[in-house]
Amino acid sequence: MYTNPIIDDNFPDPTLIRAADGWYYAYGTQTKRAGLIINLQVAKSRNLINWEYLGEGLPDKPTWARQSQKIWAPHVSEHNGRYFLYYSARPDGADYLSLAVAVASSPAGPFVDSGHPLLAGPGFTCIDPMAFDDLATGRRLLYWGSGFGPIWVRELADDRLSFQPGSTAQAVVYPSVSDDPDDYHRLVEAAWVHYHDGWYYLFFSGDNCCGAQAHYAVLVARARQATGPFETYAAATANPHAALLAANAHWHAPGHNCVVTDAAGQDWLAYHAIDPRQPTFDAIDDAEGYSRRILLLDKLEYAEGWPMVRGGSPSWQPQPAPVGQ
Repeated sequence: MYTNPIIDDNFPDPTLIRAADGWYYAYGTQTKRAGLIINLQVAKSRNLINWEYLGEGLPDKPTWARQSQKIWAPHVSEHNGRYFLYYSARPDGADYLSLAVAVASSPAGPFVDSGHPLLAGPGFTCIDPMAFDDLATGRRLLYWGSGFGPIWVRELADDRLSFQPGSTAQAVVYPSVSDDPDDYHRLVEAAWVHYHDGWYYLFFSGDNCCGAQAHYAVLVARARQATGPFETYAAATANPHAALLAANAHWHAPGHNCVVTDAAGQDWLAYHAIDPRQPTFDAIDDAEGYSRRILLLDKLEYAEGWPMVRGGSPSWQPQPAPVGQ
């Protein structure tokens, strides 16, 4: 059994993978911990519940973002013994963020940046990258997006360090134009694609991740092909407020999820949320505190062609644990 949270420290925008060494690894956005700035948080576990904090996975900031304190939303994937880190960072002197990629020979790093941005701004449009290999087509795809724009997808080149020559970005999910303050779809971000039983599920989040007015939830769309067309669950149910995972009294603003599979083949949804009992911490860019987003985990089930989490909100009581290695 286990009880949320699984990491009770600021660990936003998580990616969890199982590496070739048999360990699960978790990666989180830049933070300040015990007075030190950590560019890429890394932890490892045998069972997805008990985590050993490894600390820094990106010891050297990219040469083009030496001053950046906005190194966000890491996604790591393994290919032929190399580990590729996709993330976003603010270039020195810029007022926008850029997509970036770094490489390591070990899942714990150290990761070394490629030396240049993968794609630049404007604003906050180039954040939250997620790499996905489509086995049906053999294409290497990168999803990203936010900043009140759409979620995009574009094919990566063979080296995974650049985009495929001649490829173009394609929008797969658009934000709504609603002025309804309860509509999570007004801003969309944090793409994660997972293939299950003939469907490509695009998990994403909206609308406001952080702060005193945080209003965030995990949303989902599905398609028969990795590049769409995608139908959102909200559109399928004609309910603009529909969400896969929304807040409750115990956990606020759940979102920016990933999907990880345990040793028994069961899918789990890992994501961050705000604990209302300790909602802020001594953050890098806000001396008075900023949203403390901790790591939670819940079982992912499927019903009538859609993923679901029991109760539609984060669990707070003891639950059966994943099957470890």
